[in-house]
Amino acid sequence: MAKKSVHVVPSGNQWAVKPEGSSTPTSVHRTQHAAENAGRRVAQQNQSELVIHRPNGQIRDKDSYGNDPVPPKDAKH
Repeated sequence: MAKKSVHVVPSGNQWAVKPEGSSTPTSVHRTQHAAENAGRRVAQQNQSELVIHRPNGQIRDKDSYGNDPVPPKDAKH
């Protein structure tokens, strides 16, 4: 069974950290940066992927904290 991704999504004037498939956020934050930090901790604990969305809902970035069978192609980190 695949581990569920953790999403950082806009929620009104705030940002929410939501596990994939959940309608209830794990936490809600005033800034996207604060939500990213909280989501990163959850993704690292669960060894899953962090998916960061833009204010319009489009995916902005992804970071994986699990055991990737294929090494990443980006040199961002």
